[in-house]
Amino acid sequence: MTDFDVYRLPEDHETIRAAVREVCDARVAPNAAEADETGEFPKASYDALRSSDFHAPHIPVEYGGAGADALATAIVIEEVARACASSSLIPAVNKLGSLPLILSASEELKQKYLSKVAAGEGMFSYCLSEPEAGSDAASMTTRAVRDGDFWVLNGVKRWITNAGVSEFYTVFAVTDPTARSRGISAFVVEKSDPGVSFGAPEKKLGIKGSPTREVYFDNVRIPADRMIGAEGTGFATAMKTLDHTRVTIAAQAIGIAQGALDFALAYAKDRKQFGKSIAEFQGLQFMLADMGMKLEAARQLTYAAAGKSERGDADLTYFGAAAKCFASDVAMEITTDAVQILGGYGYTRDYPVERMMRDAKITQIYEGTNQVQRIVMARQLLKD
Repeated sequence: MTDFDVYRLPEDHETIRAAVREVCDARVAPNAAEADETGEFPKASYDALRSSDFHAPHIPVEYGGAGADALATAIVIEEVARACASSSLIPAVNKLGSLPLILSASEELKQKYLSKVAAGEGMFSYCLSEPEAGSDAASMTTRAVRDGDFWVLNGVKRWITNAGVSEFYTVFAVTDPTARSRGISAFVVEKSDPGVSFGAPEKKLGIKGSPTREVYFDNVRIPADRMIGAEGTGFATAMKTLDHTRVTIAAQAIGIAQGALDFALAYAKDRKQFGKSIAEFQGLQFMLADMGMKLEAARQLTYAAAGKSERGDADLTYFGAAAKCFASDVAMEITTDAVQILGGYGYTRDYPVERMMRDAKITQIYEGTNQVQRIVMARQLLKD
């Protein structure tokens, strides 16, 4: 039955994949090694994604965006990550930073900022974690105090992706210290606001082309209408956002793993030992088979989670956590095996798989460690 389309990607999504891959092969992949070596933001890759409308594909059309659904956005991130993990954080973090607005902000705030992101006038970052509030985000100490028609912010955020490069920041701060998570509110802060400053770039294992810095707020005075949603709803918005964006981290992990598998396959066919291609050795074939099998399982789980994200299904919390956890664990395994397949060459920077292995590790950590994901999944299972 050739017309049986259940569990087949729609043609539009396959077209998007082909378009993103073409852009990335030509204009993103060539910058990946240099971004890793120098630790500098790959502006040429950003320009390539921006000119193709893949820098923030999730922005709705009414704000000048491409209006890509959650599955299409995941495919974009997957394909960019296949070429360069650092560059995949451009569409991924633009979604992470701006999704709180899409979910909770006033129409005026959406019009003002989403249109700027869609037009490529600035990226959006997400400021939740703090030095003493990582997995326990509700213990944050950044404060926002009302002063007439303004809020005044003071505090520090840590591990902020693309900090210093992004123009806009969704910042979570305590507005009622007596209410714990219900006393947290969300705000839009601009890089140019007086009192905003940044720490030195973190010296990281991977994703070196995506700067990670602390963000400091020193009496940052912003208009009251820059609050996202009602006062006290910020933490709920933050958690709802992560339900959706964990799918994008899963997609990033899949892309990194696919890049590593592609390279390992080509290398195994070409490399000769004992008079024949190493791809002919059964021990190595078993490794490749497991890599391919686990990658496809992770992809299908991620695409199912993306569909639930788009529909807003009640079980998104479980599936988002499951996809992120499984895909990132698989990516770490596949990239490590890719290094093993290349042997000594895999351990050198002359080949990309060692970079992919380093890049894969962060997907097990950010947007909730995989230990936290397992807690989230268990709670959902036990609740049901």
